[in-house]
Amino acid sequence: MKAIYSISLLITIGFFSCCKPDCEDSTTDNEPTLFDLVIPSPLPTITIPSENPLTLEGVELGRMLFYETLLSGDETQSCSSCHVQSAGFTDTARFSTGIDGFQGNRNAMVVFNLAWSPTLFWDGRATSLEEQALDPIVNPIEMHENWEDAAEKLNAHSEYPNLFKKAFNIDVIDSSHVTKALAQFERTLISGNSKWDKFYRGESILTEQELRGWDLFNVDGPYVGADCFHCHTAPHFTDFTFHNNGLDSDVSMNDLGLYLVTQNEYDKAKFKTPTLRNIEVSGPYMHDGRFETLEEVIEHYNFGGHASSTVDPLMKNIGEGLLLSPTDKEALLAFLRTLTDEEFLTNPQFSNPFK
Repeated sequence: MKAIYSISLLITIGFFSCCKPDCEDSTTDNEPTLFDLVIPSPLPTITIPSENPLTLEGVELGRMLFYETLLSGDETQSCSSCHVQSAGFTDTARFSTGIDGFQGNRNAMVVFNLAWSPTLFWDGRATSLEEQALDPIVNPIEMHENWEDAAEKLNAHSEYPNLFKKAFNIDVIDSSHVTKALAQFERTLISGNSKWDKFYRGESILTEQELRGWDLFNVDGPYVGADCFHCHTAPHFTDFTFHNNGLDSDVSMNDLGLYLVTQNEYDKAKFKTPTLRNIEVSGPYMHDGRFETLEEVIEHYNFGGHASSTVDPLMKNIGEGLLLSPTDKEALLAFLRTLTDEEFLTNPQFSNPFK
């Protein structure tokens, strides 16, 4: 059965300041309605920042903004352009293309179950959803807009001023409240109703092959298991931290990942562990999208990866590999497919409100 948890409104991130000094919220008799967030078992409770509580008005506004092309410089792209619901809110292209035709060097990360994540982006450079939302709109290889012009367009819109008034009781729209609304919507993007979740709750059973894959997932290799569980820990199927998983032997010639944020030599080529939830539909895989299929991903770990100066100790089978048989690899693949949450991928509450 799904467990419904009450959401405690505690402070978990630093206070966001308004872009303008006179944009402090004032009291109103028409307070927004608190959003009753339902969290399915076995996912744990989450902490919502007290300065940005979930409200019906804020969440719906955030949903509109997530699909709003006005936020891009030429008004052709939105957040959803690179984070497609049917693909687990990621991009099926290896590298997303911005409004000016430029591409980055990293694959778009999935945008769900981020309410539990202490950091955002492959390199962890943001520590809240509010902070994360500031970047793509002004990024020159993404939506390439400046916040002043984006706010001007929203303030001149026929509907948005009233919607922001209802959600935040403000008279002038600024970047602070745009990112607050986006963060509210993204905190509701919770995927927790896959076949594996139903199995965990006693609502479904796994096939013999899927159970074999689940066993392999949770056992160290080589010869015995696939050794996935250390970094892809259930129920999130990520540990929310950073690893060099042996993709390359020379970390000096590639994306340096976490090092770009910390400047710590030991963090070179470390990237955030992606969740395996909805992994069947969220390819291509790895931070640079180098693998097109899950079969390629499994084969990378099966052969053992490449040794380098910062490769993670958990990649203990380098030079030897996992030695999984073809049957074992098929079983592991079958298990990974049980993490697909079709209900989430098609939920109309998360879809484009303009269609």
